[in-house]
This record gives sequence, structure tokens and C-alpha cells, in this order.
Amino acid sequence: MFVLARASTYSALFIGLLLILLPSRVLSWAGVARPAALGPMEFAGIIVTAGGGVITLWCIFTFVFVGKGTPAPFDPPLKLVANGPYSFVRNSMYIGAGLALGGAAIFYHSPALLGYTLFFLITMHLFVVLHEEPTLHRLFGAEYDAYRARVHRWLLTSSA
Repeated sequence: MFVLARASTYSALFIGLLLILLPSRVLSWAGVARPAALGPMEFAGIIVTAGGGVITLWCIFTFVFVGKGTPAPFDPPLKLVANGPYSFVRNSMYIGAGLALGGAAIFYHSPALLGYTLFFLITMHLFVVLHEEPTLHRLFGAEYDAYRARVHRWLLTSSA
């Protein structure tokens, strides 16, 4: 139960800072306000954002219940997480977060928020390549190497 509390705390901080606070600052700096009416683009943005949120939450719960740890780099899981959304693509949580941000950019018709989304995804890619993958290899060795050979980093794996 303690791992769920830790994961909830870290996830709330991650989501609060990177997916709510900073995007709201970007919208404010760009002078973007909430659309006065909801049309097809706004509904599309809501659907994409909600889908990204669902993926992100699925990832968090998979870390807790399968990996017996958290998604935080400083409090990693005890077991390699290769189930749930991670059986389809290795970086499911970042994809979910990127979808949530991209959906918000669609909802607000905001090029500035789209730019933030791209910056977020590029930063996450660099983090994955430079830190996360070497760390996972060191922690899980051959098990991670087999997973890495079977599941793509960013694209859906067709055999999943």
C-alpha cells in the first residue's frame, strides 16, 4: 500500500507540474483563453486529452501492481514493467502525457502549447536514450534486452 501512496504522490507532482502548471503558464504567456464555444475541434481535443490521461493512469497502476514500484526515476520498480501498456510500446507513459498535452493544444487552438508538447516529447526522448535505457539495462540486464528487442521505443509493436 505504501508503494501506491508513493506512486500517487510522484505522479501528482509530475502531472501537476509538467501537464497542468507549465502548460497553463504557456497558455497564459501566449494570451490564449478557453474557447467560448465547444465545436468539433474542442471535442477532438477533449477526446485526445482524455485518452492520454487514461494511458498515463494505466501506466502508473501497472508500475505499482506489476513492477512493485513507482514510475519515478529515483524510486524505480523492483520488477521490469513489460505488461499492460508497456507490452505495446516501451514509453507508454510519455506517449500518454504527450497525447494529453497535444489534446490540450487542439482544444485551445494553441501553437504555443503544441510547441511545449514537442519540447516535452524531445526532452523525454533524450531522457529515455541517455538515462532510462542504460539504467534499465543495468538493473534488469538480459530481461530488459529481450524486452527491448521485442517492443519498440515509441511505435506500437505489431506483434503485441
